[in-house]
Amino acid sequence: MTNIKSSSAAPARYTAAPTWRLLVLSLAFLISSKETTAFTSQLPSTALRHPKQHHVVLLSSSSDDDATNKLLEKARKLREEVSAVEQSKAEVQKQNDAEAQAQREAEMEEQKQKDQQRLRYSAEVPILKDMGDEVMERVDFPPRLKGGKSRIVTIQAPLPLGLVLGEDESIPGMTSVDEVAAEGNGAAAGVKQGDIVRAITACQTTMETPTWQLLAGGIGQPKTKRFMYSVDGRPFEEVLDAIGSNRMDVQGRDVWLVLERMD
Repeated sequence: MTNIKSSSAAPARYTAAPTWRLLVLSLAFLISSKETTAFTSQLPSTALRHPKQHHVVLLSSSSDDDATNKLLEKARKLREEVSAVEQSKAEVQKQNDAEAQAQREAEMEEQKQKDQQRLRYSAEVPILKDMGDEVMERVDFPPRLKGGKSRIVTIQAPLPLGLVLGEDESIPGMTSVDEVAAEGNGAAAGVKQGDIVRAITACQTTMETPTWQLLAGGIGQPKTKRFMYSVDGRPFEEVLDAIGSNRMDVQGRDVWLVLERMD
């Protein structure tokens, strides 16, 4: 009987609530509802309907736009600087190429002048080699006449030449053509009065003895060789003898004369 009474009394204690507590709860609910309504009425409708979209708008604030614009401006300036550097390098390279081209052209022009100078003061003449063969080679003859208006010419003519040679008074050690016989071989070949003789062919006879003859006590055999003889600075009588030695040429070849002539 005691337990039954205890169980029936417990529900009565929890279901029954004081009147003042109910009034307080009702009043708090009404106040909370009014504040919520007033707050939500001030928000944009889009914020209520699309809370995520409102969140994106908050991220794209003015401060973020300023940072983006600054980055874009820096990128633009960097591109301009790179472009300016590339343009400067291209201009420097272009200038270097122009200077190199000008230098090459100057060197080519200088070489061309040297080649022309060499052709002007050189001639191809027969040169006697060690084995006894004659080879045509270009030989330089530096100018002896002043003014740079002379040139080297080569002439071939048979003996007698019909020339009167003499020692040049203005250039010591030089042999000049003083007279040219009108009907002589020299005139026919193109020798002119006033030409300076620079070189001529000359002949020399030597005794050549093979080794087997030397062992047998032989004296060898004479052999005549023709070679180019430089006249510069040689005694006048020696020059005349060199010209006359061409009569010993067993082949009877023409005399080569290298002459310096004023234009």
